[in-house]
Amino acid sequence: MSRISKLSPDQWDPRLREAVNPEALSELEQGLTRFFAHCPEQALGLMGFGGALKMHRSLPDRLVELVRLRIAFFNQCRSCMAIRYSDAVADGVDEGLVCSLERPQEADNLTPAEKAAIRYGELLATDHLAIGDDTYAELREHFSEAEIVELGMTCAFFVGFGRLAATWHMVEELPQAFREAESIAPWGAERVEVR
Repeated sequence: MSRISKLSPDQWDPRLREAVNPEALSELEQGLTRFFAHCPEQALGLMGFGGALKMHRSLPDRLVELVRLRIAFFNQCRSCMAIRYSDAVADGVDEGLVCSLERPQEADNLTPAEKAAIRYGELLATDHLAIGDDTYAELREHFSEAEIVELGMTCAFFVGFGRLAATWHMVEELPQAFREAESIAPWGAERVEVR
C-alpha cells in the first residue's frame, strides 16, 4: 500500500485534470500525479519541466528509456521498472534489450553511445562524485554539449523522482513480480506498456 494518500482525479485541481486527461489513462498511467495533486501549483510546474524534457527531446527514445530503466534499478523504484513507454518500444526497446541492462558494459546489443549514457546515469544514481573529466570526455565522443546537458537534466529527473516514488511505495497497480520481492530488477520480470 502506498505510504502517501493518492487523490482520485475528481479531487484534482481542474488545471491538473485538463493537463493530464485522467479519464483516458489507467491508474498506473496517472502515476505520481495522483500524489502530486496534493500540491497543484508544484505539480503543474513539474509537469511543465517533465513535458519539456520529453516533448523537446533530442536524444533517442531508446537511449532515454535504457538510461531510465538502469537508474530505476538503482533507485529500486518498482513502478519505474515495471513501465515500458510506448515511444521507446517503437524505437526498438524490447525485453531482450532490457535484459542487457543487467551488465550493460558487456552487452553487444547496446551502442557505444548508449553504454556511455547508461554509465553516466548509473554514476549519477550511485556515486555522482565519481563523475569527472574522463566521464565527460567519453560523453563528448558521442554527444554534443546540448545533448550532454539534456542527458544530465533527464538523469537528474529520473534519479530524484524515482527515489521519491520508491519511498512512497506505489505498487498496487503493478504486476505481482514487482509488488513483494525485496530487491528487484527490470529485466526478466513482467512489464506494463504505457503511452
